[in-house]
Amino acid sequence: MQELQRLNPEQRRAVLHEGAPLLILAGAGSGKTRVITTKIAYLVIEKSADPMSILAVTFTNKAANEMKSRVTAMSAEAAGVMIRTFHSFGAWLLRRHSHLLGIPATYTICDQDDALVVLKNAAGERYEKQELRRYLRWIERAKDYCLGPEDDLTDVSTDRRLTDIYRLYQQRLEASGKLDFGDLIMRTVDLLRRQPEVRDRIRGRFRVVLVDEYQDANAAQFLLLKELYGPENYLCVVGDEDQSIYRFRGADVQNILRFPEAFPGTEIIRLEENYRSTQNILEAATKVVANNRERLGKSLWSKRGAGLSIGLAVLADEREEASFCAALLEDTAPGADLGNTAILYRNNYQSRIFETVFSRLHIPFRLIGTLRFAEREEVKDGLAYLAFLLNDRDEVAFLRIVNKPSRGIGRSSLEKVCAHRTAGWTEACRAALQELSARSRRGLEEFLAIMEQLSAELPRLRPAELVRKMLELSGLHAYYASKDRTEETGRLQNIEELVNAAREYPRGAEGLAGFLESLRLDSSDEDPYERVNAVNLITMHNTKGLEFDRVIVTGMEDGLIPHYREGMEEELELEEERRLFYVAMTRARDRLILTGCRRRQVFGTYKFRSLSRFLGEMPEGLLEPMTPGAAAPAEEEAGSEYGAGTGVYHDRYGPGMIIRKWQEGGHTLVDARFESGKTARFVLRYANLERISLDDR
Repeated sequence: MQELQRLNPEQRRAVLHEGAPLLILAGAGSGKTRVITTKIAYLVIEKSADPMSILAVTFTNKAANEMKSRVTAMSAEAAGVMIRTFHSFGAWLLRRHSHLLGIPATYTICDQDDALVVLKNAAGERYEKQELRRYLRWIERAKDYCLGPEDDLTDVSTDRRLTDIYRLYQQRLEASGKLDFGDLIMRTVDLLRRQPEVRDRIRGRFRVVLVDEYQDANAAQFLLLKELYGPENYLCVVGDEDQSIYRFRGADVQNILRFPEAFPGTEIIRLEENYRSTQNILEAATKVVANNRERLGKSLWSKRGAGLSIGLAVLADEREEASFCAALLEDTAPGADLGNTAILYRNNYQSRIFETVFSRLHIPFRLIGTLRFAEREEVKDGLAYLAFLLNDRDEVAFLRIVNKPSRGIGRSSLEKVCAHRTAGWTEACRAALQELSARSRRGLEEFLAIMEQLSAELPRLRPAELVRKMLELSGLHAYYASKDRTEETGRLQNIEELVNAAREYPRGAEGLAGFLESLRLDSSDEDPYERVNAVNLITMHNTKGLEFDRVIVTGMEDGLIPHYREGMEEELELEEERRLFYVAMTRARDRLILTGCRRRQVFGTYKFRSLSRFLGEMPEGLLEPMTPGAAAPAEEEAGSEYGAGTGVYHDRYGPGMIIRKWQEGGHTLVDARFESGKTARFVLRYANLERISLDDR
């Protein structure tokens, strides 16, 4: 097989491996996608594996589509391999066995906004929207751990009302014939546990199970993997514990760290040759992340040579930081693509100053992380009509569309309809007609006529034709065309794009269900921009999976990188913040620049900042000061004044006293004990410790 010759020895070893479970620890830029796709093709071409016996799962539709494209390019026969996201696989399995769990085969999937509506309707009017959002987050987290309302939820929250609210929500969800994203995994695990014959049949079909980006798996996905794996199966997971950065979404780094324990006999292969970055960038990133205790360990290296030093600019404040970045961009060679530069920041709000400064200087920029296609109001309206067409028990869809565009159906009329509901909303509408005012009755009859006509067309029309028909009959097309004219928006183009998005799906209910399912599952990872000559503004989290010639990581200050928030579990959070910084650094191919500020505006007031502790974990010889501000601050020049017993004040910790001072790696380090009882370690050069008199505390 020709592709094997293009692999390095460790990559080839991973592709040829068979037998015991395999954990491939793939460092950033080490060619993991090449390995997993080549392994699939190898199994089909060289080992004569039945493509339908291979299951590959990942976390985004973009990643799944890329895997499919690469695999089929190597082997047309491999098109039969099932390559899906975890959620898509769960939806596929549940659709075929839903009757065993009492789920309707035409169930629809609700996103987070829809789930909030379900929760509000279930919990009643006594809860504020913000309060309901908190409960919904807890319910999502419970499902990430495969915990239902009947389970012990104290690890999720100690709020005593959570159990009852979760139960009401789940009952309302099931009565609406809907599943949320958490259900797609949790109910699949439930199915395989309750129905051993289904589990054995699935294990018998999928003899090979491969998982990409395994460091992003949550507890429920781990449990699903345990159910899919049996003694006769081959299991291979690919991941990098140093890139586990989605704990806030439920990802648990322990899944990859404890994989050898969960699957006895596991062999580990490390991919450490990096094809993206220069050696200086890799050395700095590896040195920083090596300070984490929770890791299996690897050392990245590159044949690209040492490359440039890592730039470090210490600026006065965030405006000077943005101006510094603007100057770098203006110095870019004429004709060069600004799209090869990314400016990274920890939190979204940090983009404001860059947007302001760049706009005034006419520097084109692309803000990544805008509202996704399926989350836009006009698109959600169109999808609600289609979801209700498939499932007239869908409460969220019904309440969204019954009076949109306005048909004169008021709240009191809807309450009368609700009073008649026993099964589907169509039946409830018909039962309530005679109780309504003439205007409301006409509006409701119009709505029913629209849905009846669409229902009659459903079996014979392809989804694209059905969407076009729905937009016309519902009045959405005319409604948003009018709004575009008066508000100068582009909403009409968004709903018209629905027609294009539906073109590849077959006619009938199954095709429409597949279309809706793909949009729901794809909305979390849609590519929000096209390639243009503009600099990229992006959060550190959103940059995972991307790479750029030049990366500028801004906000290199304690409080931002690492980020602090109320109630954080310090050691766990600090290690994840370190992994996030590692991800940010390893996005750079040729040039990495770090910037930080001595002060930053917080809630309208300037606060003095300490530069990030992570800077003190980098090899000093690799850092190249880029401005006069990067030279050692006055505190370090007067370092002899900061000996043991010196009183100091820190913005985060308050007043305290230095208890130890020493030299290490070219840096002056100090330990300080604070009145709060905490002890912290600082690189004196970056600490921004204010000297105070102990007598004046």
